[in-house]
Amino acid sequence: MNAVNPPARIAVLGAGFAGLSTLRALRRRDARAEITLVAPRAELHYLPGIIWIPSGLRRREDLVVPLQDFLRRQRVRFVAAEVTGLSDDGRIVHTNGTDLVNDALVIATGGRFIKKLPGIEHAITPCEGIAAAERIRDRLRGMQGGTIAVGFAGNPNEPMAVRGGPMFEFLFGIDAQLRREGRRERFELRFFNPSAEPGNRLGPRAVRHLLAEMARRGVHTHLGHKIERFEADKVVTAGGEFAADLILFMPGMTGNAWFDATSLPRSPGGLLQADAHGRVPGRERVYVVGDAGSFPGPDWMPKQAHMADLQAAAVAENALGDLAGRPAQATFKVELVCIVDALDRGTLIWRTPRRNGLLPASRLLHWAKRGFEWNYLRAYR
Repeated sequence: MNAVNPPARIAVLGAGFAGLSTLRALRRRDARAEITLVAPRAELHYLPGIIWIPSGLRRREDLVVPLQDFLRRQRVRFVAAEVTGLSDDGRIVHTNGTDLVNDALVIATGGRFIKKLPGIEHAITPCEGIAAAERIRDRLRGMQGGTIAVGFAGNPNEPMAVRGGPMFEFLFGIDAQLRREGRRERFELRFFNPSAEPGNRLGPRAVRHLLAEMARRGVHTHLGHKIERFEADKVVTAGGEFAADLILFMPGMTGNAWFDATSLPRSPGGLLQADAHGRVPGRERVYVVGDAGSFPGPDWMPKQAHMADLQAAAVAENALGDLAGRPAQATFKVELVCIVDALDRGTLIWRTPRRNGLLPASRLLHWAKRGFEWNYLRAYR
């Protein structure tokens, strides 16, 4: 039987939330598939936890999970490499090591931040990884006072390619940390955004809540003005400039640089085009999950781990169906769920096509976020 119908060879690119959720979903549905994971390192970096690094609530070793044992349990082959391109309509993956042949390909390599703003080297981009959060921690420890500017922007050609939620968490978390340390009065916190309604993808009620929380905490705002550039000690916008001793800024997202070495269809914002089933149009058995893809749906569709999990389940179902020659049209629901944490309490925000809600800040929600982290990482440890 195996000689007639050999196991399918499925390549998953990327060891972040999207890639790992996809291979778990594949293995649950098919015990025989030959799954290969391609990533620079066999590690999961739990980036939602970096908001707690500046305060010392988390350390690097708390958030980096070696994957060797997990991959062995899942019977997944690991290739330590960086993807450099594709050929044969996706059947061959080129890396800086070896080339890999596949029967089905799942691209889950995430996105990259647009670093075109003049002077952006003067800003720290927190979600670039654990090292960025450690730089914030170290800078805060060395500051005796001054202005801390926190902001984000989007990709004008891709409304969904933005990650603003963590910036609210860094803002509120730094405020809480400085108060704990008894030195908040020596600092000015300033939030800036080109939109007059920052975080509007979270919904109108959330925007009102976040702005009210900034006012309550004494955070100054600079909203509704295009960001023109950063300098070593200031932020310059079309509506004026202000001093900044530390700048935390999250730019919009676009596709990985290696996408340029392929003929895969791209969205106006540079991401990979995907249909409602996670398939890349015009390519047989090529799929995309998570931040790398531009999916049909509302413009508030989030770039977050929860959304990647939902997409991964649909892609796994469709990939295995396509390989078996059976109808497979699984889709995923669009749902935003997040806890905006402020170091000691959190606010729950959720949004679906039909509902948008908010639970005010409480210590219980802070501990719920920590509990989710523990439970999520348990599967990989």
